Amino acid sequence: MWRTLRGLSLTWWIFIGMGAGILIGWLAPEFAASLKPLSTLFLRMIKSVVVPIIFGTLVIGIAGHGDDLKRIGRLAIKSLSYFWLMTFVALAIGLIAVNLTRPGVGVVLPQPDPGAPIPQATPTTVGGFLEHIVPQSFFQAAANNEVLQVVFWATLFGLSLTQVRGKPKEVMLGFCEGLAEVMFKFVGIVMRYAPIGIGAAMAVTVSHSGIQVLANLGLLVATLYGALIVFALVALVPVALLARIPLRRFLGAVKDPAVIAFTTTSSDAALPMAMQRMIEFGVPRRIVAFVMPTGYSFNLDGSTLYLGVASIFVAQAAGIELTVGQQLIMMLTLLITSKGVAGVPRASLVVLSGTLTAFGLPLEGVAVILGVDELMDMARTMVNLVGNCLATAVMARWEGELGPELPEGMATSMPEPALAGAAHDPLGS
Repeated sequence: MWRTLRGLSLTWWIFIGMGAGILIGWLAPEFAASLKPLSTLFLRMIKSVVVPIIFGTLVIGIAGHGDDLKRIGRLAIKSLSYFWLMTFVALAIGLIAVNLTRPGVGVVLPQPDPGAPIPQATPTTVGGFLEHIVPQSFFQAAANNEVLQVVFWATLFGLSLTQVRGKPKEVMLGFCEGLAEVMFKFVGIVMRYAPIGIGAAMAVTVSHSGIQVLANLGLLVATLYGALIVFALVALVPVALLARIPLRRFLGAVKDPAVIAFTTTSSDAALPMAMQRMIEFGVPRRIVAFVMPTGYSFNLDGSTLYLGVASIFVAQAAGIELTVGQQLIMMLTLLITSKGVAGVPRASLVVLSGTLTAFGLPLEGVAVILGVDELMDMARTMVNLVGNCLATAVMARWEGELGPELPEGMATSMPEPALAGAAHDPLGS
Protein backbone atom coordinates (compact mmCIF):
# COMPACT_ATOMS: atom_id res chain seq x y z
CA MET A 1 0.00 0.00 0.00
CA TRP A 2 2.76 2.45 1.01
CA ARG A 3 4.75 1.56 -2.12
CA THR A 4 1.68 2.23 -4.27
CA LEU A 5 1.12 5.62 -2.63
CA ARG A 6 4.78 6.59 -3.09
CA GLY A 7 4.52 5.66 -6.76
CA LEU A 8 1.66 8.06 -7.46
CA SER A 9 2.50 11.09 -9.61
CA LEU A 10 2.10 14.66 -8.41
CA THR A 11 -0.99 14.98 -10.60
CA TRP A 12 -2.71 12.17 -8.73
CA TRP A 13 -1.71 13.65 -5.36
CA ILE A 14 -3.20 17.00 -6.44
CA PHE A 15 -6.46 15.27 -7.36
CA ILE A 16 -6.41 13.41 -4.02
CA GLY A 17 -5.77 16.65 -2.14
CA MET A 18 -8.52 18.39 -4.09
CA GLY A 19 -10.99 15.57 -3.35
CA ALA A 20 -10.09 15.51 0.34
CA GLY A 21 -10.49 19.28 0.54
CA ILE A 22 -13.91 19.15 -1.11
CA LEU A 23 -15.09 16.49 1.36
CA ILE A 24 -13.74 18.39 4.38
CA GLY A 25 -15.30 21.64 3.20
CA TRP A 26 -18.65 19.92 2.64
CA LEU A 27 -18.79 17.75 5.76
CA ALA A 28 -16.92 19.97 8.26
CA PRO A 29 -17.13 23.59 7.10
CA GLU A 30 -16.03 25.11 10.42
CA PHE A 31 -12.88 22.96 10.55
CA ALA A 32 -12.26 23.61 6.84
CA ALA A 33 -12.17 27.37 7.45
CA SER A 34 -9.33 26.87 9.93
CA LEU A 35 -7.14 25.32 7.19
CA LYS A 36 -6.63 28.66 5.46
CA PRO A 37 -3.01 29.12 6.71
CA LEU A 38 -1.98 25.96 4.81
CA SER A 39 -3.30 27.52 1.61
CA THR A 40 -1.67 30.88 2.39
CA LEU A 41 1.76 29.24 2.68
CA PHE A 42 1.42 27.83 -0.82
CA LEU A 43 0.34 31.18 -2.30
CA ARG A 44 3.20 33.04 -0.62
CA MET A 45 5.78 30.60 -1.97
CA ILE A 46 4.42 30.94 -5.50
CA LYS A 47 4.32 34.73 -5.23
CA SER A 48 7.97 34.86 -4.15
CA VAL A 49 9.15 33.37 -7.46
CA VAL A 50 7.28 35.72 -9.82
CA VAL A 51 9.92 38.47 -10.19
CA PRO A 52 13.06 36.34 -10.57
CA ILE A 53 11.48 33.93 -13.03
CA ILE A 54 10.02 36.67 -15.25
CA PHE A 55 13.27 38.66 -15.17
CA GLY A 56 15.44 35.67 -16.04
CA THR A 57 13.25 34.29 -18.82
CA LEU A 58 12.59 37.67 -20.45
CA VAL A 59 16.28 38.60 -20.57
CA ILE A 60 17.13 35.21 -22.09
CA GLY A 61 14.24 35.48 -24.55
CA ILE A 62 15.55 38.84 -25.80
CA ALA A 63 19.33 38.70 -25.43
CA GLY A 64 19.63 34.96 -25.94
CA HIS A 65 18.36 35.35 -29.51
CA GLY A 66 20.04 38.68 -30.12
CA ASP A 67 22.71 37.33 -32.43
CA ASP A 68 20.13 35.23 -34.30
CA LEU A 69 17.87 38.23 -34.83
CA LYS A 70 20.70 40.18 -36.48
CA ARG A 71 21.97 37.22 -38.48
CA ILE A 72 18.64 35.90 -39.71
CA GLY A 73 17.03 39.34 -40.04
CA ARG A 74 13.97 39.01 -42.24
CA LEU A 75 12.97 35.62 -40.83
CA ALA A 76 13.20 36.98 -37.29
CA ILE A 77 11.01 40.00 -38.06
CA LYS A 78 8.39 37.84 -39.79
CA SER A 79 8.43 35.26 -37.01
CA LEU A 80 8.09 37.75 -34.16
CA SER A 81 5.34 39.69 -35.98
CA TYR A 82 3.45 36.42 -36.52
CA PHE A 83 3.90 35.46 -32.86
CA TRP A 84 2.51 38.78 -31.59
CA LEU A 85 -0.49 38.61 -33.94
CA MET A 86 -1.42 35.07 -32.90
CA THR A 87 -0.96 35.91 -29.23
CA PHE A 88 -3.29 38.89 -29.57
CA VAL A 89 -5.95 36.74 -31.28
CA ALA A 90 -5.64 34.06 -28.58
CA LEU A 91 -6.06 36.61 -25.80
CA ALA A 92 -9.04 38.25 -27.48
CA ILE A 93 -10.82 34.90 -27.91
CA GLY A 94 -10.10 33.93 -24.30
CA LEU A 95 -11.44 37.20 -22.90
CA ILE A 96 -14.58 37.07 -25.06
CA ALA A 97 -15.26 33.45 -24.06
CA VAL A 98 -14.90 33.99 -20.31
CA ASN A 99 -17.08 37.13 -20.47
CA LEU A 100 -19.79 35.16 -22.24
CA THR A 101 -19.83 32.10 -19.95
CA ARG A 102 -18.91 33.95 -16.70
CA PRO A 103 -17.74 30.81 -14.84
CA GLY A 104 -16.49 32.76 -11.81
CA VAL A 105 -19.87 34.25 -10.89
CA GLY A 106 -21.11 32.65 -7.68
CA VAL A 107 -17.72 31.54 -6.37
CA VAL A 108 -16.92 32.95 -2.93
CA LEU A 109 -13.16 33.20 -2.45
CA PRO A 110 -11.60 32.96 1.02
CA GLN A 111 -10.58 36.18 2.71
CA PRO A 112 -7.10 37.37 1.62
CA ASP A 113 -4.02 36.84 3.76
CA PRO A 114 -4.19 39.59 6.44
CA GLY A 115 -0.39 39.82 6.59
CA ALA A 116 0.03 40.48 2.87
CA PRO A 117 0.10 44.01 1.42
CA ILE A 118 -3.03 44.98 -0.48
CA PRO A 119 -2.18 44.96 -4.20
CA GLN A 120 -2.87 48.17 -6.08
CA ALA A 121 -4.75 48.00 -9.36
CA THR A 122 -3.01 49.13 -12.51
CA PRO A 123 -4.08 52.63 -13.66
CA THR A 124 -6.65 52.50 -16.44
CA THR A 125 -5.81 55.78 -18.21
CA VAL A 126 -3.18 55.76 -20.95
CA GLY A 127 -1.07 58.35 -19.14
CA GLY A 128 -1.35 56.54 -15.82
CA PHE A 129 -0.49 53.24 -17.47
CA LEU A 130 2.64 54.69 -19.11
CA GLU A 131 3.78 56.24 -15.85
CA HIS A 132 3.07 53.06 -13.94
CA ILE A 133 5.21 50.77 -16.10
CA VAL A 134 8.44 52.74 -15.55
CA PRO A 135 9.99 51.93 -12.14
CA GLN A 136 11.85 54.44 -10.01
CA SER A 137 13.89 51.52 -8.72
CA PHE A 138 14.04 47.95 -9.98
CA PHE A 139 14.49 46.62 -6.46
CA GLN A 140 11.48 48.56 -5.20
CA ALA A 141 9.41 47.18 -8.08
CA ALA A 142 10.66 43.67 -7.32
CA ALA A 143 9.88 43.98 -3.61
CA ASN A 144 6.34 45.15 -4.39
CA ASN A 145 5.84 42.51 -7.11
CA GLU A 146 5.13 45.23 -9.69
CA VAL A 147 5.17 42.90 -12.68
CA LEU A 148 4.75 45.55 -15.38
CA GLN A 149 7.68 47.55 -14.02
CA VAL A 150 9.85 44.44 -13.78
CA VAL A 151 8.95 43.53 -17.38
CA PHE A 152 9.83 47.04 -18.61
CA TRP A 153 13.18 47.03 -16.81
CA ALA A 154 14.01 43.47 -17.89
CA THR A 155 13.17 44.31 -21.52
CA LEU A 156 15.54 47.29 -21.53
CA PHE A 157 18.16 45.17 -19.77
CA GLY A 158 17.82 42.42 -22.40
CA LEU A 159 18.02 44.90 -25.29
CA SER A 160 21.11 46.47 -23.74
CA LEU A 161 22.65 43.04 -23.33
CA THR A 162 22.29 42.35 -27.06
CA GLN A 163 24.73 45.21 -27.69
CA VAL A 164 27.38 43.78 -25.37
CA ARG A 165 30.04 41.43 -26.72
CA GLY A 166 32.42 38.89 -25.27
CA LYS A 167 32.73 37.63 -21.72
CA PRO A 168 30.50 40.26 -20.01
CA LYS A 169 27.55 39.15 -22.14
CA GLU A 170 28.30 35.48 -21.55
CA VAL A 171 28.49 36.07 -17.79
CA MET A 172 25.16 37.92 -17.64
CA LEU A 173 23.40 35.44 -19.91
CA GLY A 174 24.81 32.61 -17.83
CA PHE A 175 23.53 34.29 -14.67
CA CYS A 176 20.03 34.78 -16.12
CA GLU A 177 19.92 31.20 -17.45
CA GLY A 178 21.01 29.93 -14.06
CA LEU A 179 18.47 32.13 -12.30
CA ALA A 180 15.63 30.92 -14.52
CA GLU A 181 16.70 27.29 -14.21
CA VAL A 182 16.91 27.49 -10.42
CA MET A 183 13.54 29.24 -10.20
CA PHE A 184 11.86 26.53 -12.26
CA LYS A 185 13.38 23.95 -9.89
CA PHE A 186 12.10 26.12 -7.03
CA VAL A 187 8.60 25.94 -8.51
CA GLY A 188 9.03 22.16 -8.74
CA ILE A 189 9.81 21.98 -5.03
CA VAL A 190 6.89 24.24 -4.15
CA MET A 191 4.59 22.05 -6.25
CA ARG A 192 5.38 19.11 -3.96
CA TYR A 193 3.45 21.02 -1.30
CA ALA A 194 0.66 21.74 -3.79
CA PRO A 195 -1.62 18.80 -2.78
CA ILE A 196 -1.77 20.17 0.78
CA GLY A 197 -2.11 23.81 -0.28
CA ILE A 198 -4.73 23.05 -2.93
CA GLY A 199 -6.63 20.69 -0.63
CA ALA A 200 -6.77 23.39 2.05
CA ALA A 201 -7.83 26.02 -0.49
CA MET A 202 -10.62 23.79 -1.82
CA ALA A 203 -11.78 23.04 1.72
CA VAL A 204 -11.96 26.74 2.57
CA THR A 205 -13.65 27.60 -0.76
CA VAL A 206 -16.29 24.86 -0.42
CA SER A 207 -16.94 25.90 3.18
CA HIS A 208 -17.67 29.44 1.91
CA SER A 209 -19.33 28.75 -1.47
CA GLY A 210 -20.87 25.34 -0.95
CA ILE A 211 -20.50 22.22 -3.06
CA GLN A 212 -21.92 24.07 -6.11
CA VAL A 213 -18.44 25.58 -6.67
CA LEU A 214 -17.64 22.36 -8.58
CA ALA A 215 -20.09 23.45 -11.28
CA ASN A 216 -18.17 26.71 -11.65
CA LEU A 217 -14.87 24.87 -12.04
CA GLY A 218 -16.41 22.53 -14.61
CA LEU A 219 -17.68 25.54 -16.55
CA LEU A 220 -14.19 27.09 -16.37
CA VAL A 221 -12.63 23.97 -17.93
CA ALA A 222 -15.36 23.84 -20.60
CA THR A 223 -14.83 27.53 -21.37
CA LEU A 224 -11.10 27.02 -21.92
CA TYR A 225 -11.56 23.96 -24.14
CA GLY A 226 -14.25 25.73 -26.16
CA ALA A 227 -12.09 28.84 -26.56
CA LEU A 228 -9.11 26.75 -27.70
CA ILE A 229 -11.28 25.02 -30.31
CA VAL A 230 -12.53 28.41 -31.54
CA PHE A 231 -8.94 29.67 -31.69
CA ALA A 232 -7.95 26.69 -33.82
CA LEU A 233 -10.89 27.26 -36.17
CA VAL A 234 -10.66 31.05 -36.56
CA ALA A 235 -6.88 31.50 -36.31
CA LEU A 236 -4.79 28.38 -36.95
CA VAL A 237 -6.87 26.90 -39.79
CA PRO A 238 -7.26 30.19 -41.75
CA VAL A 239 -3.54 30.91 -41.40
CA ALA A 240 -2.74 27.43 -42.70
CA LEU A 241 -5.09 27.93 -45.66
CA LEU A 242 -3.69 31.40 -46.45
CA ALA A 243 -0.16 30.01 -46.39
CA ARG A 244 -1.28 27.06 -48.55
CA ILE A 245 -0.25 24.48 -45.95
CA PRO A 246 -1.69 21.03 -46.80
CA LEU A 247 -3.84 20.51 -43.70
CA ARG A 248 -4.23 16.74 -43.85
CA ARG A 249 -0.50 16.19 -44.26
CA PHE A 250 0.27 18.75 -41.55
CA LEU A 251 -2.10 17.10 -39.06
CA GLY A 252 -0.51 13.76 -39.84
CA ALA A 253 2.92 15.22 -39.12
CA VAL A 254 2.02 16.81 -35.76
CA LYS A 255 -0.34 14.10 -34.50
CA ASP A 256 2.18 12.08 -32.46
CA PRO A 257 4.04 15.01 -30.82
CA ALA A 258 0.66 16.64 -30.05
CA VAL A 259 -0.47 13.50 -28.21
CA ILE A 260 2.78 13.48 -26.23
CA ALA A 261 2.31 17.16 -25.30
CA PHE A 262 -1.32 16.51 -24.27
CA THR A 263 -0.55 13.52 -22.07
CA THR A 264 2.65 14.85 -20.45
CA THR A 265 1.55 18.54 -20.19
CA SER A 266 5.10 19.47 -21.25
CA SER A 267 6.06 20.67 -24.71
CA ASP A 268 9.68 19.82 -23.92
CA ALA A 269 8.82 16.12 -24.03
CA ALA A 270 7.44 16.50 -27.56
CA LEU A 271 9.91 19.09 -28.90
CA PRO A 272 12.55 16.76 -30.44
CA MET A 273 9.92 14.69 -32.27
CA ALA A 274 8.08 17.85 -33.38
CA MET A 275 11.27 19.28 -34.89
CA GLN A 276 11.98 16.01 -36.67
CA ARG A 277 8.44 15.79 -38.06
CA MET A 278 8.50 19.37 -39.35
CA ILE A 279 11.78 18.74 -41.15
CA GLU A 280 10.22 15.62 -42.71
CA PHE A 281 7.20 17.80 -43.59
CA GLY A 282 9.50 19.86 -45.80
CA VAL A 283 10.51 22.81 -43.59
CA PRO A 284 14.22 23.67 -44.01
CA ARG A 285 16.36 22.76 -41.03
CA ARG A 286 17.59 26.32 -40.47
CA ILE A 287 13.98 27.56 -40.18
CA VAL A 288 13.00 24.78 -37.77
CA ALA A 289 16.15 25.44 -35.72
CA PHE A 290 15.27 29.13 -35.31
CA VAL A 291 11.47 29.35 -35.30
CA MET A 292 10.68 26.40 -33.01
CA PRO A 293 12.86 27.38 -30.01
CA THR A 294 11.97 31.06 -30.46
CA GLY A 295 8.30 30.11 -30.53
CA TYR A 296 8.66 28.38 -27.18
CA SER A 297 9.66 31.74 -25.74
CA PHE A 298 7.31 34.00 -27.70
CA ASN A 299 4.42 31.95 -29.15
CA LEU A 300 2.56 30.11 -26.39
CA ASP A 301 -0.95 30.69 -27.74
CA GLY A 302 -2.67 28.09 -25.58
CA SER A 303 -1.05 29.33 -22.37
CA THR A 304 -1.79 32.96 -23.23
CA LEU A 305 -5.46 32.21 -23.91
CA TYR A 306 -5.63 30.35 -20.60
CA LEU A 307 -4.15 33.34 -18.76
CA GLY A 308 -6.88 35.61 -20.12
CA VAL A 309 -9.62 33.18 -19.11
CA ALA A 310 -8.15 32.51 -15.66
CA SER A 311 -7.59 36.19 -14.83
CA ILE A 312 -11.17 37.18 -15.61
CA PHE A 313 -12.45 34.08 -13.75
CA VAL A 314 -10.71 35.31 -10.58
CA ALA A 315 -12.10 38.83 -11.07
CA GLN A 316 -15.62 37.40 -11.44
CA ALA A 317 -15.15 35.21 -8.34
CA ALA A 318 -13.95 38.25 -6.38
CA GLY A 319 -17.03 40.23 -7.49
CA ILE A 320 -14.88 42.77 -9.36
CA GLU A 321 -16.35 43.96 -12.63
CA LEU A 322 -13.48 45.01 -14.90
CA THR A 323 -14.32 47.64 -17.48
CA VAL A 324 -13.51 47.15 -21.15
CA GLY A 325 -10.59 49.55 -20.70
CA GLN A 326 -9.21 47.56 -17.77
CA GLN A 327 -9.53 44.32 -19.71
CA LEU A 328 -7.72 45.84 -22.69
CA ILE A 329 -4.87 46.93 -20.42
CA MET A 330 -4.86 43.44 -18.91
CA MET A 331 -4.58 42.06 -22.45
CA LEU A 332 -1.62 44.35 -23.13
CA THR A 333 -0.02 43.23 -19.87
CA LEU A 334 -0.45 39.55 -20.75
CA LEU A 335 0.87 40.18 -24.28
CA ILE A 336 4.14 41.23 -22.64
CA THR A 337 4.38 39.07 -19.51
CA SER A 338 3.57 35.83 -21.35
CA LYS A 339 6.63 36.26 -23.57
CA GLY A 340 9.73 34.42 -22.52
CA VAL A 341 7.98 32.25 -19.94
CA ALA A 342 8.58 28.73 -21.05
CA GLY A 343 6.43 25.65 -21.34
CA VAL A 344 7.44 23.87 -18.17
CA PRO A 345 4.34 22.52 -16.43
CA ARG A 346 2.85 25.17 -14.09
CA ALA A 347 4.94 28.04 -15.57
CA SER A 348 1.68 29.80 -16.48
CA LEU A 349 0.84 29.80 -12.77
CA VAL A 350 3.69 32.25 -12.17
CA VAL A 351 2.47 34.66 -14.86
CA LEU A 352 -1.11 34.37 -13.60
CA SER A 353 -0.02 35.25 -10.05
CA GLY A 354 1.88 38.28 -11.28
CA THR A 355 -1.06 39.47 -13.40
CA LEU A 356 -3.53 39.15 -10.53
CA THR A 357 -1.20 41.14 -8.28
CA ALA A 358 -0.78 43.87 -10.91
CA PHE A 359 -4.54 44.33 -11.21
CA GLY A 360 -5.39 44.15 -7.53
CA LEU A 361 -7.08 40.74 -7.80
CA PRO A 362 -6.89 38.18 -4.96
CA LEU A 363 -4.28 35.45 -5.24
CA GLU A 364 -6.66 33.06 -3.45
CA GLY A 365 -8.21 32.44 -6.87
CA VAL A 366 -4.99 30.75 -8.02
CA ALA A 367 -5.33 27.92 -5.51
CA VAL A 368 -8.95 27.33 -6.56
CA ILE A 369 -8.04 27.20 -10.26
CA LEU A 370 -5.08 24.93 -9.62
CA GLY A 371 -7.45 22.19 -8.54
CA VAL A 372 -8.48 21.72 -12.19
CA ASP A 373 -5.33 23.16 -13.76
CA GLU A 374 -4.07 19.73 -14.86
CA LEU A 375 -7.09 19.27 -17.14
CA MET A 376 -6.58 22.73 -18.64
CA ASP A 377 -2.81 22.31 -18.91
CA MET A 378 -3.19 19.29 -21.19
CA ALA A 379 -5.18 21.20 -23.81
CA ARG A 380 -3.21 24.43 -23.73
CA THR A 381 0.14 22.61 -23.98
CA MET A 382 -1.07 20.74 -27.07
CA VAL A 383 -2.20 24.02 -28.67
CA ASN A 384 1.21 25.56 -27.85
CA LEU A 385 2.94 22.73 -29.69
CA VAL A 386 0.65 22.68 -32.73
CA GLY A 387 0.83 26.47 -32.99
CA ASN A 388 4.61 26.41 -33.07
CA CYS A 389 4.72 23.60 -35.62
CA LEU A 390 2.36 25.61 -37.83
CA ALA A 391 4.56 28.69 -37.38
CA THR A 392 7.58 26.84 -38.82
CA ALA A 393 5.57 25.75 -41.87
CA VAL A 394 4.13 29.25 -42.41
CA MET A 395 7.57 30.87 -42.16
CA ALA A 396 8.96 28.35 -44.64
CA ARG A 397 6.12 29.14 -47.07
CA TRP A 398 6.60 32.90 -46.70
CA GLU A 399 10.32 32.46 -47.34
CA GLY A 400 9.52 30.37 -50.42
CA GLU A 401 11.38 27.38 -48.98
CA LEU A 402 8.67 24.87 -48.03
CA GLY A 403 9.84 21.76 -49.82
CA PRO A 404 8.25 18.39 -50.55
CA GLU A 405 7.77 15.84 -47.80
CA LEU A 406 10.94 13.94 -46.95
CA PRO A 407 10.93 10.15 -46.57
CA GLU A 408 10.36 9.08 -42.97
CA GLY A 409 13.58 9.08 -40.97
CA MET A 410 15.44 11.52 -43.21
CA ALA A 411 15.28 14.24 -40.55
CA THR A 412 17.52 12.20 -38.29
CA SER A 413 20.37 12.88 -40.70
CA MET A 414 20.37 16.49 -39.50
CA PRO A 415 23.82 17.40 -38.14
CA GLU A 416 23.87 16.69 -34.43
CA PRO A 417 25.03 20.13 -33.20
CA ALA A 418 22.29 21.96 -35.10
CA LEU A 419 19.48 19.70 -33.93
CA ALA A 420 20.72 19.46 -30.38
CA GLY A 421 21.32 23.18 -30.13
CA ALA A 422 17.88 23.98 -31.46
CA ALA A 423 16.11 21.52 -29.24
CA HIS A 424 18.00 22.42 -26.10
CA ASP A 425 15.74 24.93 -24.44
CA PRO A 426 16.17 24.67 -20.68
CA LEU A 427 13.09 26.79 -20.15
CA GLY A 428 10.55 24.63 -22.02
CA SER A 429 6.53 25.15 -22.65
